[in-house]
Amino acid sequence: MVEAAYAEPALRALYPFTSHWALRFSTTTRPGLTTVGPCLTAGSDGMYAVNRGFITADLGLFTTAQEAVALAVRLLPTGLGPIALAG
Repeated sequence: MVEAAYAEPALRALYPFTSHWALRFSTTTRPGLTTVGPCLTAGSDGMYAVNRGFITADLGLFTTAQEAVALAVRLLPTGLGPIALAG
């Protein structure tokens, strides 16, 4: 999942972090994360989920990490700027 996300320039431009077994992205660094877009999870069943929260694959369930990442990229808001340092 991390490698698939890193392959996407739009996600690579964001600050990645993990929380609750999910891969998330922020427009700011720690400690003041500003999360953006959906979160990505990999299940023990070999499936990859795109979620609004941490539990339910409410945006999509996929057989490959690349498919899940592609949806996450499509769901990113427009006009994201460079990563900012959190205060």
